[in-house]
Amino acid sequence: MIGYNWASADLLRLTRPHPSAERSPSMYALDPVIAYWLIAAFSLLYGEAASHKWRSLPHFRAVLARYDVMPSRLIPLATPLIAALESAVAIGLWFPSIRRAATQAGVTLLLLYAMAIALNLQRGRRDLDCGCSGPLDRRPIASWMVVRNVLLAAVLGLSQGPWQTRAFESVDALTLSAGLLVTALIYRAADQLLARVLPAARRLQGLS
Repeated sequence: MIGYNWASADLLRLTRPHPSAERSPSMYALDPVIAYWLIAAFSLLYGEAASHKWRSLPHFRAVLARYDVMPSRLIPLATPLIAALESAVAIGLWFPSIRRAATQAGVTLLLLYAMAIALNLQRGRRDLDCGCSGPLDRRPIASWMVVRNVLLAAVLGLSQGPWQTRAFESVDALTLSAGLLVTALIYRAADQLLARVLPAARRLQGLS
């Protein structure tokens, strides 16, 4: 008869993970506040981008033509199509049945914008208007815009992950509202810093 090895049994018991410590899919699920923050932030981003284009389609058509990334005969069709896609993403993110498709469309648009900017930077066309803000706010393309769009695409992709199944409470609405306000302020400040302040500082430094 083989004797029972108590030392081995104790070691096995100590090294075996406790059931509560085992990983579960819920550990990687998004909290509803974070998930809705992503949806609201990107819905506002795409809604604003689409509104700039709809308000001045001729200007956007001219900008798109200057990018020189597609045959000229496709420009009249692509101009309203891009604006419509951005509008669809802004709305579709709110509906669970089409959220995945809207997210994938949004990620694709961001990556295509990044590729178009990178291509024209490689061509040396650094004076090209990015078309980000409409005819009254001309902004030359820059490498930071490529990085921004890739990072935004990665963050938007996170919203496709599973959500935690917990009730959305009133305090969550306050947290979400405050988070959106802070996000908007930080995004605007960073955008102005990179698009206006730093280029102006470089020009002044070059003159001195």
